[in-house]
Amino acid sequence: MTIREFKMPDVGEGLTEAEILKWYVQPGDTVTDGQVVCEVETAKAAVELPIPFDGVVHALLFEEGVTVDVGQVIISVRTGPADEAPAAAAPVAAPVAAPVAAPVAAAEAEPEAPAARQPVLVGYGVSTASTKRRPRKAAPQSAVAAQNGTGVAHAAPAPAAPAAPVAVPVQGGAGRALAKPPVRKLAKDLGIDLAVVVPTGDGGVVTREDVHAAAAAAITPQAVSPAVPVAQAAAPAAPVQAPAPAQAPAEVSGSARETRIPVKGVRKVTAQAMVGSAFTAPHVTEFITFDVTRTMKLVQELKEDPDLAGLRINPLLLIAKAVLVAIRRNPDVNASWDEAAQEIVLKHYVNLGIAAATPRGLIVPNIKDAHAKTLGELSQALSGLVATAREGKTSPADMQQGTITITNVGVFGVDTGTPILNPGESAILAVGAIKLQPWVHKGKVKARHVTTLALSFDHRLIDGELGSRFLADIAAVLEHPRRLITWS
Repeated sequence: MTIREFKMPDVGEGLTEAEILKWYVQPGDTVTDGQVVCEVETAKAAVELPIPFDGVVHALLFEEGVTVDVGQVIISVRTGPADEAPAAAAPVAAPVAAPVAAPVAAAEAEPEAPAARQPVLVGYGVSTASTKRRPRKAAPQSAVAAQNGTGVAHAAPAPAAPAAPVAVPVQGGAGRALAKPPVRKLAKDLGIDLAVVVPTGDGGVVTREDVHAAAAAAITPQAVSPAVPVAQAAAPAAPVQAPAPAQAPAEVSGSARETRIPVKGVRKVTAQAMVGSAFTAPHVTEFITFDVTRTMKLVQELKEDPDLAGLRINPLLLIAKAVLVAIRRNPDVNASWDEAAQEIVLKHYVNLGIAAATPRGLIVPNIKDAHAKTLGELSQALSGLVATAREGKTSPADMQQGTITITNVGVFGVDTGTPILNPGESAILAVGAIKLQPWVHKGKVKARHVTTLALSFDHRLIDGELGSRFLADIAAVLEHPRRLITWS
């Protein structure tokens, strides 16, 4: 029997961590090579992780909702013949920096005896080599129950011995609060001192919920700190040096004047990218308002075309095609700036980004080699891109290497905007709402479909003349859509 470990893989380019959203297996379950064992959320998308070998789940190293660094072990699996498995396999992991449930005095007396105590750092497994550790100072002898009802592995109890409480660092204690690195980071971001947070996790570990409860308590005096579960020990336990009402965490009061939301995931990455782009690339935005009545008529005609039956035909499809045609006429707009090499990189392909608002935040997946697709293929690619984004299944690769982007703010009834470039791209086109408006057509005022486009571009790559010509070409195609054929 062999214990194999599966580490958090690098599921995207440059991503360093991911949050475990859901486990699909539990200890004791049989898994096969390629079976999805969990779903994780990176800073860009939700991704399902398949395990690369067969076996029986030995332990889950992290709970759902915990952020894990790339390279840390998240699950261990027993492999090999079943009859080689031990009668009672000890779990692999314990909470970060938490001592195994054994008498504190014994741990101090024999700091170099690995058989007596095997502290384990979550994600790294049990050390195979004997290591020397400094004696741990004893914290107040507060007994805390080790509740293990989540199916996540925790430290195994020591062999039969007189019951002894596990030391829990609390307010006024000499020990350091027990918490996993992501929880420590959350507390730091929220300005919460872990020393004053009442722990409710197994073994006295501070959880993310404990930190949020402490943050809520700091916002409103009505918020009550969560209770500390007390072990049912034979001898009376020393009182916990912290407020510990025996009740569930209270809801944040409706009179609270502020709510703090940790910035993470898609929102965090988007914010960093937009700040970097806004203060790196010199933005210029130009606008054009024009008549798209003929394009709207063409949309209706294409919907009735039997050759396009089953495809999603809408104005965005024709706008995307118009952008591709305009790029063909003005190829220099499709470029990027290489700061290190001090070069302009002209792209001979178009990876067309489409900004998509999802429950997870704004993401910009792109259609690879959009320039080479027919109208029907472009329609299929757009539909697939939107459906995948709404399901939260867009892969990190789908959001890499974009060259130019379209953002359709018109779906919200907005006339236009001044969009910020995606890092590494030369331009972004904001499409405003298409509305019936009074418009001079053939010398008479008539009701016509009118829209406004806004083009933001990197002035290092695109000067005013090129940017204006490119925007005017997009408008010309949409005002007279037969140019889709003549200019393609």
